[in-house]
Amino acid sequence: MAGARPPRGPLWNDHANPVENGDALVPALDGTATMLVGRSEELRRFDSVIAGLGKDGVPAVVDIAADAGMGKSRLLSEFCARARQRGLTVLRGRATEYERHTPFQTFTDAFADVDRAFLDSDDVPEAAAPVLYGADSVHGAASGTGNRDRFGLYRAVTEVLSRLGERSGLVMALDDLHWADPASLELLDHLIRHRASGRVLLVVARRERQTPHSLAAALTRGVDSGAVLRMPLRPLPEQDSIEALASDLPPGDAGKIYESSEGNPLYLLSLLHAYRHGASSRGTTVRVHDDTASGVPSGLGSLLLDELTALTEAQRRTVEAVAVLGDHATPAMLSLTTGPTTAEELDDCIGALARRDLLRRGSDGRWTLRHPLLRALVYENTPAPRRAEIHRGAADELARAGASAAERAHHVERSLVGWDPVSAAVLSEAAAQFAHTAPATAAHLLQVVLRLMPEAPAHAQQRGDLTLARARALGVGGSLRESRDLLHTLIGGSGPDDASLRGDAIALCAMMERHLGHSPEAIALLQRELVRSPGPEPRQAVSLGLALGMAALNTVSYPDVRDDIERTLATARSHGDLMGEMGALALGSLGEAYEGETEAARRFADAAAGLADGLTDPNLTELCESLVWLAWAEALLERYTDAERHADRGLDIARRSGQVHVMPHLLSSKAFVHLNTCRLPSALESAEEAESVARAIGSSDLLAFTLCFKALILLPHRPLGNTRALLTAEEAVAAAGGSRHWWASLAGCVLGHTALVSGDQYRAQDAILRAGGPELLGLQPSIRPGQLDTLVSTALAIGDVEQAARWAARAVEEADRMGLHGQRGAALRAEAALAQHQGDARAAADLFERAAQAYAPSGARLWEAYSLLLATTQAQAAGDGPRAVAMWERARRIADDGGAHLLSDLAALVRPQAEEAPLAPTELDQLTAREWEIAELVAEGLSNQAIATKLYLSRRTVETHLSAIYRKTSVSSRSALAGLMTRTVLDRRAREQ
Repeated sequence: MAGARPPRGPLWNDHANPVENGDALVPALDGTATMLVGRSEELRRFDSVIAGLGKDGVPAVVDIAADAGMGKSRLLSEFCARARQRGLTVLRGRATEYERHTPFQTFTDAFADVDRAFLDSDDVPEAAAPVLYGADSVHGAASGTGNRDRFGLYRAVTEVLSRLGERSGLVMALDDLHWADPASLELLDHLIRHRASGRVLLVVARRERQTPHSLAAALTRGVDSGAVLRMPLRPLPEQDSIEALASDLPPGDAGKIYESSEGNPLYLLSLLHAYRHGASSRGTTVRVHDDTASGVPSGLGSLLLDELTALTEAQRRTVEAVAVLGDHATPAMLSLTTGPTTAEELDDCIGALARRDLLRRGSDGRWTLRHPLLRALVYENTPAPRRAEIHRGAADELARAGASAAERAHHVERSLVGWDPVSAAVLSEAAAQFAHTAPATAAHLLQVVLRLMPEAPAHAQQRGDLTLARARALGVGGSLRESRDLLHTLIGGSGPDDASLRGDAIALCAMMERHLGHSPEAIALLQRELVRSPGPEPRQAVSLGLALGMAALNTVSYPDVRDDIERTLATARSHGDLMGEMGALALGSLGEAYEGETEAARRFADAAAGLADGLTDPNLTELCESLVWLAWAEALLERYTDAERHADRGLDIARRSGQVHVMPHLLSSKAFVHLNTCRLPSALESAEEAESVARAIGSSDLLAFTLCFKALILLPHRPLGNTRALLTAEEAVAAAGGSRHWWASLAGCVLGHTALVSGDQYRAQDAILRAGGPELLGLQPSIRPGQLDTLVSTALAIGDVEQAARWAARAVEEADRMGLHGQRGAALRAEAALAQHQGDARAAADLFERAAQAYAPSGARLWEAYSLLLATTQAQAAGDGPRAVAMWERARRIADDGGAHLLSDLAALVRPQAEEAPLAPTELDQLTAREWEIAELVAEGLSNQAIATKLYLSRRTVETHLSAIYRKTSVSSRSALAGLMTRTVLDRRAREQ
């Protein structure tokens, strides 16, 4: 915010002049105060990063970490200066201590320096407005016109940074990040994991000991991935410090002052200032870690506050107003909050304070104190009534100017001293505006209202509604346990007149329990509510019934609630609840698909899709989660086109309505479809967005779920030998922990699959058997054939042929029961592996090719290509070179087109060798020129009549030639002849190469 942003302009003046920049931590005491001492190594590392900016392996973030006063801001200024000297655009923002609940304040402060013409251009997505322009840009969000997808907002901001970087390169410096608001921290986490493209660098500075856990975790993950370069600041070297800053002092005194400062540059400069103004070198110890409430060491605070003792009353009130107003410290606002002074008197005060270097004016006309530490000290030492008075005056003036509740909320909150319905309404409105883009701020504002609201019957309904809203905001923001606990209190305190509120609270609580990995608790809670007397009204009975079904799916116990879903469906139908009916059908379809009951799943899916396609988006918004169930059911039924269509529609509705909790499931279903249909770059994009949302929600189970699909996609997408898929699978297993959700088992299976590809057969087998048990009964039937295929490979690799045969037979049995193409393909691949192990290359080639053909009808091109590559090696071993070439060509084309680098690498390894043989098979050599011509046209797919027309022959003549061709080539059908011709052509091409 402008209240803490240093003025833009020269970073440091000549040593003979006063310091102009806001990074000077003390007044320009003497010429040495502006010198940068003892940071040559940090500058060298920064220069190295700038030189390689945008290249692979170069960090996207530089993290400067140290205690207060260690020179973070000074070093940040030097970095900015060096970036500007190289022609890069530099944006600088600063978090502020007293605006920690102003969403995106840190980034908004930085974007204030961007050319307005650029911000108004088509290069800037409208979705980025809440970050680019601040709180007032969310005006209207509560009524549905604002941005409701904070992850779309993060992508939009990333795009803005990328486009700024395209111009000349970009450095965004963010100072005092330990004070950043939760929304800024979540955005930074996103930028660490999804770096902006091109020459874009973030440089962040923070106090190590005051860094929030979420920020520390995000930066640590970035260090581990290579995205973050950590740069902790060490104490200044004693000799360098004395030579540069205290060469005029007696050596003994200089040494004592340095010892007292502990090498902290701000403390050292403050002590030198005190010494030069009459203090002795003794008794000047600052005591580095004796902090005040604001984190300012008490000794240093005394030194800085000593500057204020000489101020007049009017000057002191002006300094206090600037400290309290922060971003709103404009000349006009100061005139309203400094008391009974004339404009001329105020100008005189400000002029005097500027000459003392206590106040500085930014390029935007706003006034700031010299440094955030000084602001903190002034704010803390301003009497509480005076602070409230200034905040109240600012809030009133903003209201008169037509500012939104979101912009007024900060001052309204800090002006409150008791219950005020008008102020409560402002904070509640602001919370609604922030609910989707900054849920942590929304939860905080609602907590303020609830804390001050009287415990009176007249407020009971409002209290319940606001408590439910706060619980929802907490859940969306990732505070799942706090949300759950708040809902428990709300449910326990609800009376017979609160049936609707109670039902909504129970449904939300069940969701929190699910995300916490407590599905059995969610099931018990829902079942108890459904049998309560009097029971819930029909609308809520349907809602609770659907929540029950979803909770049961998580714990692999859908058969236990099958009857409940049927009752829910009947209730919805009997009351004309189309949305409830569609939801019950979709959930039933997913449950039956999980259980391998394909026909039942298809019937439910057909009915659900028919209803969904006939409903409008506003209708579906009420139960967006139904599209999750339908899309996943269709994906498991191998209806990939329908699954993607419904997932995309669900995502569009979820983004517009702010239903964050459904996005990971929709994104994962889309990623799963793109994986199977071999569109791996887009699959990974969806999987990584799903992971981002899961991390923000804070659910370990949900994170495990999304990481499973990310690992499955990384495996074929990364080159042969890359370990990222295995590492991601290991993280998925760790995230799942001891969860009883079915995706904990899925994580184990994914780990097994990635371990097998990595060459660790024993670990692969152990992971899958741990996940599913000896008979795999702990796995959903819908995934068993694929896991059995993997187990066959592990058993053969370790020499247990008998067990491999049992697992292959089990795979065939399970696949036949479900009757799905993909499941059948997995079973055929398991049988092929056995044949290959037994040395029957021709049978193995046939089975692998049949597996590929099984995948083709559903569009599962990835597994088709994989099976064809396996078939290629066996066809070659069987001496069928042309067939091997034909299969290899198709597999390689699918892999290359779909970004399956693992398969492309595998294709390069198994490329069939051309055989020394005649250019055409002997049987084709017997054909006459006319017969050959007709055979080629048959291979192109032409009918007899079409061939006759093309060659100006009668249809009977074509049929006569075709009979001769069949006799000479010993084939009996058009398809067989077409296959023979195709293999011949491909064989000739291979020989020519």
